[in-house]
Amino acid sequence: MTREQSTATYRDETASVSVRVEDLLERMTLEEKAAQLGSVNADRLLDDGALDTEAVEEWLEHGIGHFTRLGGEGGLSPTDAARVTNELQSYLREETRLGIPAIPHEECLSGYMGPEATTFPQMLGMASSWNADLLQTVTGTIRGELEGIGTVHALSPVLDVARDLRWGRVEETFGEDPYLVSEMARAYVNGLQGEGRADGISATLKHFVGHGSTDGGKNRSSLNVGMRELRETHLFPYEAVISEANAESVMNAYHDIDGVPCVTNEWLLTDLLRGEFGFDGTVVSDYYSVRHLETEHGTINTKQEGAVASIEAGLDVELPYTEYFGEHLVNAVEDGDLAEETLDEAVRRVLREKFRKGVFDAGEIDEDAAADAFHTDEAREITREAARQSMTLLKNEGDLLPLDVDSVAVVGPKADDPKELMGDYAYAAHYPEEEYEADAITPLEALEWRDDVDVSYEQGCTISGPSTDGFDAATEVAEDADVALAFVGARSAVDFSDVDAEKAEKPSVPTSGEGCDMTHLRLPGVQEDLVAELLETGTPVVVVLVSGKPHAIEWMAEDVPAILYAWLPGDEGGPAIVETLFGENNPAGKLPVSLPKSVGQLPVYYNRKANTANKDYVYTDSEPVYPFGHGLSYAEFEYGDISLSSDSATPLESVTASVTVTNTGERAGDEVVQLYTHAVNPSQARPVQELLGFERVALEAGESKRVTFEFSATQLAFHDLDMNLTVEEGPYEIRVGSSATDIEATEDLEITDTKTVPKTARTYYTDSAVDAE
Repeated sequence: MTREQSTATYRDETASVSVRVEDLLERMTLEEKAAQLGSVNADRLLDDGALDTEAVEEWLEHGIGHFTRLGGEGGLSPTDAARVTNELQSYLREETRLGIPAIPHEECLSGYMGPEATTFPQMLGMASSWNADLLQTVTGTIRGELEGIGTVHALSPVLDVARDLRWGRVEETFGEDPYLVSEMARAYVNGLQGEGRADGISATLKHFVGHGSTDGGKNRSSLNVGMRELRETHLFPYEAVISEANAESVMNAYHDIDGVPCVTNEWLLTDLLRGEFGFDGTVVSDYYSVRHLETEHGTINTKQEGAVASIEAGLDVELPYTEYFGEHLVNAVEDGDLAEETLDEAVRRVLREKFRKGVFDAGEIDEDAAADAFHTDEAREITREAARQSMTLLKNEGDLLPLDVDSVAVVGPKADDPKELMGDYAYAAHYPEEEYEADAITPLEALEWRDDVDVSYEQGCTISGPSTDGFDAATEVAEDADVALAFVGARSAVDFSDVDAEKAEKPSVPTSGEGCDMTHLRLPGVQEDLVAELLETGTPVVVVLVSGKPHAIEWMAEDVPAILYAWLPGDEGGPAIVETLFGENNPAGKLPVSLPKSVGQLPVYYNRKANTANKDYVYTDSEPVYPFGHGLSYAEFEYGDISLSSDSATPLESVTASVTVTNTGERAGDEVVQLYTHAVNPSQARPVQELLGFERVALEAGESKRVTFEFSATQLAFHDLDMNLTVEEGPYEIRVGSSATDIEATEDLEITDTKTVPKTARTYYTDSAVDAE
């Protein structure tokens, strides 16, 4: 550290963040400013796990904004990730003129995406738990592992509302409903960020905005929705989480909205996000999205044009490495194409985050202790409980489950491969062709642990290949068993390879995950044929869907006696599945998406408008196979009448809705109580109903509990003809149900006036409480 650095105000830990930022900014050259808006990834700095000295000097000469995935992309153990981070931060502090450290970021959607990390259920599975508190515990655990290697920024969670199930990244989302997405995302952010900016990991809300509803269900294709749909469905989770959880970062989406790429959309990134929503963190680019202005959108001719258009729109940091920013920003200022004040404002935001996160004042990471944060016994138990609570029982004809049998036949390509339990942003699945031993327990392994059942196994077929050569062996073991367990589903990974005719012949092509968009929702390969062959044996069949893809399973819903959606349950998925099959875990998961009869039925999400929801096709109706919110239990539940605190309310009043739920079964279980609202006679075409709140309730056999929801009338608001958020006078129906179609009780509520909702009076979330009856 130079004498200038040591005595500078920006080095004074007692000075305010704003004072430190301005002092540092005044000292910076154009090159140093531009460097703060760039990044560099592990591949460019590391050579076989060690620092490449020449590359370090080249990339860090003027400083840098972010280190991109040093541990994850570098394939480093926790100890080595901590060591490399220390070495690079030391270089920046000691060898650059101003000594500005970088922000190290990693991916962590279902856990830190790096070696030795704990892998939790993929987020669509976490959404199936309908337990936001549990998710907050999960992400608090992820925070501990990230802190162990010196990470301060993470590129999660995904707030995209999944409206087209062909999209491969549906598994990364919290489902089809904006309220469920926002509740789960708020919990994710609270767990990851902790009590304050200096304590936790910066969460990044992505992909801003509408990535779950693009044309054709294709990743990165155009978004074409009306402004009300954009605001009320796709923007709502971002606004709510920014308002209530103070999310520290946002990532732009790849696509364009009505012709304007999100990364150069000033209305989106500045006027709306920073102005209307009050966001005060940093906007980081989705990887290569600035490049895509040239290679996909065709809206720029030069790198300098891309740099100027992005930063003027409100982008702060180019990821994963500096390509269009850097020298091109410097040249743009010198050429008069970019105001230095615009550059300064972005740099100011990046520096502010560095001071807030404490990277200037932090000491070295304890390399010897880094590994201690990983795969703790507590983390292992949390991921198993998360997997248990995500289990979603779709069908259980004749109470086939829980199993009470002496022998089982295990078949299917998802039964005995640890990687098949992982979502696309788990380390093992993100690099599917590399040799990496996933620390996960498969269903077959968990079954073989049991002393009370004989287990026989035949794979039967591969994930996506056409061969049926294994069918005979699979049906043979099924014929000799009391029950056949078919573990089937899509393979999840990140796949950007070109489509070619040979893919159909390959045994394990990814059909779910980023870059894996599909024109059908059936099980890939010959897996459905395998299930059909098993049914022909006469042995009872249980289908276990180990998959992040919401599959169209109409014929299985008719012919298979029991269906369990296990999603992508992570490290402890095998034991959680087996505990559920044999009754040690009573399933209580509920679908976060509606499952269609076929892909041609899309859109099939529950909160469509009436003129869409009520119209049928020639050969197919408009109802899903299983609706949003559906999920069975080994217990049985009864609902009492719903009670409102008042049958009328003003536009700014709060209302409580209460209902008694009783477990009438013979064993303990959880029920997810769902609160919906329906506008009876609105002035606009509105969704047939909308989720307003939910509560997962644990009930012993014979026990009753009173569930109370408190909501604000402002939560009934929608955008009027002038695009003002308005609560409209008139009748509403408040509904309580066990799914979107299984409504157990209703009550009428009259809103007595029409009023535009001031931002200061808006409520985003419903409070709920559970009391003994």
